[in-house]
Amino acid sequence: MFSKKKQKARRPHGRFDTLISAKTRVEGDIHFTGGLHIDGRVKGSVVSEEQADSALLRLSECGEVEGDIVAPNIVINGTVKGDVYALAHLELAGKAAITGNVYYNLIEMEAGASVNGNMVHSTDPDTLPRRLSGPGESQPVERNGADLPEDSPGEPGAIPIDERKVAE
Repeated sequence: MFSKKKQKARRPHGRFDTLISAKTRVEGDIHFTGGLHIDGRVKGSVVSEEQADSALLRLSECGEVEGDIVAPNIVINGTVKGDVYALAHLELAGKAAITGNVYYNLIEMEAGASVNGNMVHSTDPDTLPRRLSGPGESQPVERNGADLPEDSPGEPGAIPIDERKVAE
């Protein structure tokens, strides 16, 4: 009566117009429309040019991105060294490893996925540090410490915490 059938993993809807294969390395920013599947390595930002919910980026288990990712729908099962901006839906599969901040509206996170950074929820895309935009319009998130308190160790010119103990 009750069977223990394994459910098939839910696949995101949409087709993939572009594939970066496992033996391919791309250096530079990528701007895409439709679907993009990455099995290889990308050194640069990956930005969807579509502001609708139709754009989808999928980073496979063997895929790596060293830069920011900006798209409405993102599925990650590989390695990201940079910030991730998902306006509609973000899925982190079991082997996903992100070193950077994650900005999302809706998130699914499987056991085993890791995020080394802040996770920021926002239902309004305009409140994200960077909105989806066309080529040349996207600006990196400011990381100069201007929004930190004056005595913060992250402030440029501030004495690191360990050195404060030694100075006393």
